[in-house]
Amino acid sequence: MAERQLFTQVARERAVSWRRVAFLMCGDWVQAEDIVQMALIRLARHWHRIDLAGVEAYARKVIARLVVDGARRSRHLEELQAFTPDQPVMGPNSDEVLDIREALRHVPPRQRAVLVLRFYCDLTVAQTAAALDINEGTVKSQTARGLDTLRSFLRDAQPAFQASRLQERP
Repeated sequence: MAERQLFTQVARERAVSWRRVAFLMCGDWVQAEDIVQMALIRLARHWHRIDLAGVEAYARKVIARLVVDGARRSRHLEELQAFTPDQPVMGPNSDEVLDIREALRHVPPRQRAVLVLRFYCDLTVAQTAAALDINEGTVKSQTARGLDTLRSFLRDAQPAFQASRLQERP
């Protein structure tokens, strides 16, 4: 019974933070909530084996894997269920403020997971490698590629953003 209460306490204290991490990785609040719920189920299932000091690292690892695996699955589903919408999809409103979350959506899932763990969760290369179960060299290359993708998107978006800001001025 004490283990169950401890799990409930940890889940209540950390779920909001884990949801933010999942959101930064997947770019969708609803999907982030689902990912955290699946992560909590896995945590509960293995709670008897998890060291309390390592619960944060374990949770981040599970979240990152769920995001990357989910992105792989959804990419295949999109290919299978492609359809033409009834109305054209409008691009982002130029009046909206450009933020890093929008830029992160343009980074592939694995690179996004590496960037979030490295820079949002402030993990080292070794910790990120352990969380994603990949080599440290892979973390470094995925970080470099992810940052290049971010820079490229921000560079391409910057002129449109500046132009929209100039039009707002009287």
